[in-house]
Amino acid sequence: MAKPQQEVYFVFMNFDPVYERLRADRSKEGSATLDAYLSHKHDKLLAKLLQPDSYRKRSSLAIVDGFAVEITDAQASILRSAKEVRVVEKNQELE
Repeated sequence: MAKPQQEVYFVFMNFDPVYERLRADRSKEGSATLDAYLSHKHDKLLAKLLQPDSYRKRSSLAIVDGFAVEITDAQASILRSAKEVRVVEKNQELE
């Protein structure tokens, strides 16, 4: 059986007061703390909702509290239903 095709999706999270507080700290240490917080938060969400080794997170996006991940359409639907998630969009290639 063929493995479902994975594509890159961007996942944007709902309002998070901790993220907003950390983002307000513009220092180098504050930036590192924000990056670590978001990476952990995004990894935890993916581990909670999707099977291990069935996805590949590409990056966390500190400017918008989101992340890029390689997943299938079915996995994107799972993420869309999570209460923590605001939007899941497939990456669109510009021509």
